[in-house]
Amino acid sequence: MTRRPSAVPAYRHHKPSGKAVVTINDRDIYLGEFGSKESRDAYDRAIAEWLAGGRASVQRANHADFAVDEILAAFYEHARSYYRRPDSTLTSEFDNFRDATRPLERLYGRTPACEFGPLALKAVRQEMIRLGWARSYINKQVGRVKRVFRFATENEMVPASTYHALQAVAGLRAGRSDARETAPVTPVSDEIVQAVLPMLSRQVRAMIELQLLTGMRPGEVIRMRPVDIDTSGPLWLYKPAQHKTAHHGHVRTIYLGPKAQTIIRPFFVDRAVDRCLFSPADAVAERRALLSAARKTPMSCGNIPGSNRRRKPKRQPGDAYTVEAYHRAIQYACKKADLKAHAEARTVAAEVKLVPRWHPNQLRHNAATHLRKEFGLEAAQVILGHKTLLVTQVYAEKNVSAAQRIMAEVG
Repeated sequence: MTRRPSAVPAYRHHKPSGKAVVTINDRDIYLGEFGSKESRDAYDRAIAEWLAGGRASVQRANHADFAVDEILAAFYEHARSYYRRPDSTLTSEFDNFRDATRPLERLYGRTPACEFGPLALKAVRQEMIRLGWARSYINKQVGRVKRVFRFATENEMVPASTYHALQAVAGLRAGRSDARETAPVTPVSDEIVQAVLPMLSRQVRAMIELQLLTGMRPGEVIRMRPVDIDTSGPLWLYKPAQHKTAHHGHVRTIYLGPKAQTIIRPFFVDRAVDRCLFSPADAVAERRALLSAARKTPMSCGNIPGSNRRRKPKRQPGDAYTVEAYHRAIQYACKKADLKAHAEARTVAAEVKLVPRWHPNQLRHNAATHLRKEFGLEAAQVILGHKTLLVTQVYAEKNVSAAQRIMAEVG
């Protein structure tokens, strides 16, 4: 296990020698005559280098003194402050690095970092394959491992040759490795979306409809707050406080037309301006109210509403959805819709799904495909918030029907 380093080491008096001393990572560094300006300057310099290096000593005798788990500890000290949103919460990239380095730490934690070479990195990659990770995900995680060693090189914890050697390890190619392949993300059919909508709370249903209209990312739709929406004009402007490219200094503006305004307007009622429009707590309260209204047992009999709940449940519905909770709600609704479809068709629910499962990011592909088809690639680029047309092309399915129609006439 990597250990989080302690507080800033103290400036101390080494009485036998009369020298000032500071102990950094179990190594005593003598600074000169105790109390002198020179010793104070040397102390400040040692601490500054220690902090700049992620709380790892950069004054060791040689690079062999650093083990892999020590550079990981230093990297995570740096990552805790670097991978943060404006509200000081950690971004998902921090967890991505955690996942990427677990196989590395397990296999090579006590190995001297300067001895970690291309073959060792390939062994870590093979462990990722054994764990069942997808090929594209493995390539991203191996890239994060390389970035850890780039950090170590930058802070003089490993020689530059170590990092440069790791760069020689190429990514896995499709069909040329044992890693699991994944299908590309595609739009979900309108029929399947419509089959799932009745199974959802009005909060999740509204988020789905908004994504289909605007092409918002799941993380953007779950964080919508009245304070972030400019309603002064006929076209409302939503500027998320947090979004995927905020750390690059990009400003994301989402345009809400009449249809989108109609969807979100009911959620403004009695809503604090800094509270998310779509709340799991509201969804649970509304569900319970509907169940109570549909109650057939007289109130004088049976359970009193609320009497059969746990006093201290382990999990309480929050004031805002997470992307994972939004995803789970859709998955659960897909399962219910599939069971209903099998019941109506009088078939047994088997491996064949009448209503296959899908995830909220597919809705962004739906919107991208529609926008490209109706209004062109450049308009889709602006609405989706992409900086280049190449990214928009990844999201937007090409209009194959138009190509077929043209070739039927000219070919």
